[in-house]
Amino acid sequence: MSRNDIGRTEYSDPERLTPQVTLVQDVFRIVTLTKRFNPDLNHRVRGKSPFSSRNRTMVSLASPRRSSVPFGLLAALPILLAACSSGPPPMPAPVPVEADPEPVAGTDPEPVAGADLQLMPQAEAVEAEAAPVSDPALDTVQAGIFDNGKMWTFEYPPLEYLRDTYGFSADEEWFRRAHMSALRIPGCSASFVSANGLVMTNHHCARESIEQVSHEGEDLVADGFQAPTLADERPIEDYWADQLIEIRDVTDRVYAALEGVTGTDERAQRREEVTEGIVAEITEEFGGEDAGFNVEMVELYAGGRYSVYIFKRYTDLRLVLSPELKVAYFGGDYDNFTFPRYDLDMTFYRVYDENGEPLQTDYYFPFNEEGVSEGDLVFVIGNPGSTSRLQTVAELEYRRDVSDQGVVDLLRTRLAALHEYAESHPEEAREMDLRNTIFSFENSLKAYTGIVGGLHDPVKIAKRKDHERRFQAAIDADPALKAEYGDLIPRMAELQAQKREHTAALSSFLAVGHPQLGSSTLARAFAAFQYLSAQSQGAPPEAVEEMKDAIVATPEQPREINEAQLAQRFHDFVRNYGADHPFVQGILEGRTPEGLAAVIMDQSMLADSAAAVAALNTGGLTMEDPAVRIVLPIFQALGPAQGVQGMAMTEEAEISSALGRALFEVYGTAVPPDATFSLRIADGVVQDYEYNGTVAPIYTTYYGLYDHYHSYGAGSDWDLPDRWLSPPESFDLATPLNFVSTADIIGGNSGSPVIDENLQVVGLIFDGNIESLPGDYIYLPVENRAVAVDVRGILEAIEEIYQADRIFQELSTGALVGGN
Repeated sequence: MSRNDIGRTEYSDPERLTPQVTLVQDVFRIVTLTKRFNPDLNHRVRGKSPFSSRNRTMVSLASPRRSSVPFGLLAALPILLAACSSGPPPMPAPVPVEADPEPVAGTDPEPVAGADLQLMPQAEAVEAEAAPVSDPALDTVQAGIFDNGKMWTFEYPPLEYLRDTYGFSADEEWFRRAHMSALRIPGCSASFVSANGLVMTNHHCARESIEQVSHEGEDLVADGFQAPTLADERPIEDYWADQLIEIRDVTDRVYAALEGVTGTDERAQRREEVTEGIVAEITEEFGGEDAGFNVEMVELYAGGRYSVYIFKRYTDLRLVLSPELKVAYFGGDYDNFTFPRYDLDMTFYRVYDENGEPLQTDYYFPFNEEGVSEGDLVFVIGNPGSTSRLQTVAELEYRRDVSDQGVVDLLRTRLAALHEYAESHPEEAREMDLRNTIFSFENSLKAYTGIVGGLHDPVKIAKRKDHERRFQAAIDADPALKAEYGDLIPRMAELQAQKREHTAALSSFLAVGHPQLGSSTLARAFAAFQYLSAQSQGAPPEAVEEMKDAIVATPEQPREINEAQLAQRFHDFVRNYGADHPFVQGILEGRTPEGLAAVIMDQSMLADSAAAVAALNTGGLTMEDPAVRIVLPIFQALGPAQGVQGMAMTEEAEISSALGRALFEVYGTAVPPDATFSLRIADGVVQDYEYNGTVAPIYTTYYGLYDHYHSYGAGSDWDLPDRWLSPPESFDLATPLNFVSTADIIGGNSGSPVIDENLQVVGLIFDGNIESLPGDYIYLPVENRAVAVDVRGILEAIEEIYQADRIFQELSTGALVGGN
């Protein structure tokens, strides 16, 4: 999706951080949207997504895709992406909405029937005391039956729901073929689309691998690629695709091991031990780490249920075909998160077997060349990265006012330096992969415009409050549930209030050690302060050496970026604390932020890596270094915030897990769990929607693509590659290019196939509309739309524009052609 690279991150190890800098482990979250996640797929526990505030695992946003940068002390500070909102939108009139399914404590209710866009019968409300909303008119707003989404798991397939809603009966074999044909690749989704190992995903998911296989003098991301024969398909190093082959429910084993364990920390440690033990046991059953399988523990309902997912891992993938960036990302950031849309966001790989031959598989989604029509039932099968639909209202309000807004400020103030450097140093910027990094950050900033805007929407918040009120009432109505879960929601609200008291500190040090959004000089200064402190206090030599290594390992930044981001850090202090605050005055000492940054860059031995190494070797580095001098007041400012943050994050995790269990006990599988970058199936229908005073069509065509090109002109974001400027006469401009459906998606779904009832591909997910951005915390099918590349547009481009006959034949007939 064109939110293509938001949050392509890896997990970092929080245990490697010293106490002084673990403060921001959960300061700001990365929320996932269509095309935006890249969780570290080697992490063994799913459900603790790096993008969820329920995850207490450290996150570092690396360049947009990977690279857990060895910033030592600050490597794992989470950089979290949000977007700003200009303020609350005008309050809409109250509207009637669907009611939550009637809660039945202690049972697994049947899935609730009902079409996406039809009003559902209102369940009888459970009497409950609730905090009043700000406007009495909002009292009529009720939670919708699918506000928590429709990302169904394969453990609990919604068989009766599909039959009752659509008259569609899917059996166990249908679901097995569905999950065996789907794939998960780094940060995205994909699928087999031929019996010969051909794999389809998005161009924006494949950019890094396309860049990797480009030879000297080539820019295949910009210029596109197609392999004329099998021998020309280019191998991708350090890449993989996971195929889910088996799921095992291990909930009873986990909770049996937790029986009698009390205390938040003790339960967390025991849970980690038992889940890791189960994973190790099953991994050994399948032949160990090197046997070609990947075993993961998946937490559903924030730990309410536990499943082990067993994947067959393929590691020989080769690039087959990809379009030019201009047409894959047509419209650029302007069209990002919009529809109507005109993107050919596709790429094809091929999986090869252990003998170096194209993989032969019985499980794949063949193309349906007829495409879709209005009202068609479709399914999206993929790996949504993370949602926060089980979050409490207090958590959402904290995000609105503090955490997500803080990330907005971070991105808004940092992007200028990256743009300026990329424009003035194009070759160096390409070597740094700065183009993709900027795409990622711009995408994130725009994404959070919708997220934060939705959090300011009083109707959306009122719907979440109504859901929470009903949920609390159901808990209170059952003595056993009330005894175990009754105080969880109020306690979560208390934790958010405690964190709010430290907003200035928690907002000022976000992503301090990030390789593009932070300053490498300041990152070295944090490590140097601890190195010098340990050295003077007689710490063990090995500990001192490790801190020294952290200084040396800090990646180098271009001076222009380093100094600009350092100055912006000082501006953060002014913005969050106020110019007259003693902390700010003590840091700046009468200088402007730019002035202090210039002094540090000119005078500090930590301004670049070579000078830092020389200072360490000669012993010339001292606490009087201008960069090191500012670290102590920073640590002092952080101390109280760190204590509150450290206390809150562990307790929040336990509360979230307990609330997940409570939700499952109250509603059963009628309410799907939050996304966890594990395989899900989402149903929807092909349907238009109202926007900007008009109606969006169900699909766009190549006519629209060329209209945009001619309207905006060459050199604009709607420019076209050369080969597209003179298409052959046989090229049918009326061919559908992109279409929309009501399917429930989020980041990580990028590259997911859209299939029909016959398990045939009709589209390729790559985006969501801008109205879907609040889908992180609420799913509203009246306005949420998933945007897909139409198979008809894919085939027309492959045959007519790229004239890739062998790929066209393989997709159309299944035949493998174009051998050596």
